[in-house]
Amino acid sequence: MKIAYLVLAHNNPAHLRRLISALSTSASHFFIHIDQKSKIDPFLSIKGNNIHFIQQRVPVFWGDFSQVEATLILLRAALSDRCGFERFVLLSGADYPLRSASSIEQFFDDRPNQEFMNLVAMPSEAAGKLISRLTTYKQRPGDPLITRAMRKVLMMAGVVPHTRDYKVYLGDLAPYAGSTWWALSRQACDFILAFVTRETQAVQFFRNTLCPDESLFHTILGNSHFKSRIARNLTYTDWYAGGASPAYITEKHLASFQARTWFAPDDTYGAGEMLFARKFADASVDLVARLDRQIAEKKLG
Repeated sequence: MKIAYLVLAHNNPAHLRRLISALSTSASHFFIHIDQKSKIDPFLSIKGNNIHFIQQRVPVFWGDFSQVEATLILLRAALSDRCGFERFVLLSGADYPLRSASSIEQFFDDRPNQEFMNLVAMPSEAAGKLISRLTTYKQRPGDPLITRAMRKVLMMAGVVPHTRDYKVYLGDLAPYAGSTWWALSRQACDFILAFVTRETQAVQFFRNTLCPDESLFHTILGNSHFKSRIARNLTYTDWYAGGASPAYITEKHLASFQARTWFAPDDTYGAGEMLFARKFADASVDLVARLDRQIAEKKLG
């Protein structure tokens, strides 16, 4: 199966190199978006016939629609590539595989019609996906200061409401949410792009929501025939410490990975095997080397 890895990165070029090296096969290509706010030069020494740094770059901000924009740029580039990829896997530059590249390819070969995406109906208090993400109008970082100030004044004056009725914009679409990272079939990705092109009002609505990368794609597929094919996503993240970002992978996590042949946690999104984990950094080189040895010892290839 031909796999397109879609990578969103902004730092840690040394780790990105390790990630690509671990996943690179004759059947895989890497489409990489480097945050426009970051200098791209440190990344450009990463070369290969299957490595594609996207020239169209946007400044990416946490919780902003720019996350969606960068993802769509990657998706369009990969779908238009003549290789004809069958599986599209969205990763961050801080990810690393928990299996060998050949084992991951076999996993997808065995499940050609399965979509992997964390998915819950909104609101979901257990998953932290409150309906206020949709009803609250979120100003964008790139909005002019005068525009932001005027909207605030109009809201205080009661001219502009403090909340929005998402049903006006989404119509019959039920809202869904989940996690940023997913692994989708070509058919599902084509469906997403067709929706984005066609349903401009719905997409415009998500431009001013919090963390639309965790709800736009999920709402699209959650209201389609693909919903019955969706299983939980394949990327492990440790949110148990709380905060806006997941914990970095440590020796403690490696012990958990080592204890089982396949690492398969069970949480709000259900149970499922994990193929990837995040977050790692440039300084995680020794940890990554240990993880590589674990994978080899388990013969996960």
